[in-house]
Amino acid sequence: MALLHIAEPGQSTAPHEHRLAVGIDLGTTNSLVATLRSGSADTLPDEHGRHLLPSVVRYRQDAAPEVGGAALDAAVDDPLNTIASVKRLMGRGVEDIQRLGNQLPYEFSAAASGMPRIKTATGEYSPVEVSADILRALKHRAETALGGELVGAVITVPAYFDDAQRQATKDAARLAGLNVLRLLNEPTAAAVAYGLDRAAEGVFAIYDLGGGTFDISILRLNRGVFEVLATAGDSALGGDDMDHVIAEWMLREAGVEAGNDRRLLRRLKRDARAAKEALTAADSAPVQLVRMDGTFWRGALTHDLLNRQIDPLIERTLAPTRRALKDAGLKPRDIEAVVLVGGTTRMPRVREKVKTFFGREPLTDLDPDKVVALGAAIQADILAGNKPEAEMLLLDVIPLSLGLEIMGGMTEKIIPRNSTIPTARAQEFTTFKDGQTALLVHVLQGERELVSDCRSLARFELRGIPPMVAGAARIRVTFQVDADGLLSVSAREQTTGVEAHVAVKPSYGLTDAEIGRMLRDSIEHAGEDGAARQLREQQVDADSALAAVQAALVMDGGTLLSAAERAEIDLTMAALRAARAGTDTTSLRQAIQNLNHVTGEFARRRMDASVRQALAGHRLAELES
Repeated sequence: MALLHIAEPGQSTAPHEHRLAVGIDLGTTNSLVATLRSGSADTLPDEHGRHLLPSVVRYRQDAAPEVGGAALDAAVDDPLNTIASVKRLMGRGVEDIQRLGNQLPYEFSAAASGMPRIKTATGEYSPVEVSADILRALKHRAETALGGELVGAVITVPAYFDDAQRQATKDAARLAGLNVLRLLNEPTAAAVAYGLDRAAEGVFAIYDLGGGTFDISILRLNRGVFEVLATAGDSALGGDDMDHVIAEWMLREAGVEAGNDRRLLRRLKRDARAAKEALTAADSAPVQLVRMDGTFWRGALTHDLLNRQIDPLIERTLAPTRRALKDAGLKPRDIEAVVLVGGTTRMPRVREKVKTFFGREPLTDLDPDKVVALGAAIQADILAGNKPEAEMLLLDVIPLSLGLEIMGGMTEKIIPRNSTIPTARAQEFTTFKDGQTALLVHVLQGERELVSDCRSLARFELRGIPPMVAGAARIRVTFQVDADGLLSVSAREQTTGVEAHVAVKPSYGLTDAEIGRMLRDSIEHAGEDGAARQLREQQVDADSALAAVQAALVMDGGTLLSAAERAEIDLTMAALRAARAGTDTTSLRQAIQNLNHVTGEFARRRMDASVRQALAGHRLAELES
């Protein structure tokens, strides 16, 4: 008897159809695409057998963009039209780019959205469009190698990418014609590759130092569950910065001023990178520079010279590492193993510093350039439905707290940092004024107590609230962060069901310093932040009390109060306004209590008058029935 293969609605009925899905590591310096074949993950090479695709795009007149090695080769001679390290520009604003100064040999303009656009001979391109060209090349490579159309891809991003940077990555993929199965944090992807291959369990540190970003993640691996306990990092720190300081050393030694000579700057960074990579296996590397007068400066980059240049940058990676351990409640000795990820971790000095910090030799079993793509490929295979029996669960976290503005310019945190995603949390709020029919919801990101110290993500209005007395409305605000780390916020008035929502999509992300500054400031200013919040809360209470008493005086002050009583209340209100203008929370609290005490009898009389009015014209028997 023939057997029928039964499938879910919408799924193929082919019993052994393998869906083509890939993992993509969209890197600052190089990118890779990987897939699972015959149960093993491997990266896919191009027609020349090269696995790494340089993340470089060159725009030419009357020709398709060049992507990869050919573009990299042209970077020195055509710097304005050849875009490298575009990942550093993803999700950033024009002001952020300007702070990088002459590190970027491009000319920029600003789009209406605030997103920078790079000027080239063939037009202006946003970082999203440049990244899309890189992703398009990887998609073409994968479909050529696999012989079919992809159903989707898992694309990795630094764990410390904020909402704008993640959204920009997703936009680039969509522009390249890729269906994004998930955005996966790079350290988590590395853990997937190591954890499944080694059947590891315990607490691991993933130290990820690539060409342009640094991430440190602390993960607990247990029975197929990858739980991120804490994450930290720097979205603008990596091998590119090391190339830059080596190039600056060469200029100093040669006595040359580079100025705005973009070709010279590109050539120097290329030579600096080559010398740095040569020192991985050699004791010294020759370097040279042609001076303006045509003479040559020649020198040698040794390990000692290199270490002096890059040690400050490596030390910058250890501060976020300490913070992540503290957030996870751990010490370096609690870490069972350290996994190195990213091409920059090939450097002996980086490995030496990591070993010293954690007190153990780091793991280097898998190629640090490939490990992220391999982990993404494993996850893509599962999400594509090729392994329905797989029981892997990935629990990533958000890097910074999300909340909204409440009265007094204060921040109410809804989702704290290092919360596991995907997640949804809700909290109820109410109106401040009588008859309020609309509410402005201001979404914020950061660790400080005051709105002015956090970053604004979005604003939207909830309209159609029925007029009620202050405090009667019940407004439920829900924050949802999906598996890609992207945020949406909704607000719903519970009695009427009127609702508004926003998918948070800022035009550019945090600067390289802002995330670290937010976390440092939250610790350094914890005491004063607490005092400032307490003062704002007292001020809100004072405003509420003053408004309520003023409204009562307008309605009943002339009939229920003597002239002396009214004068006493007016004096007490004036004293409260004076305390409200100051910064002494004790005096302000006392002034609120004084007003409550002075108006207590007035409130009792108003209550009695309201009861008499309600009972007027009714007999006792009517009320009893």
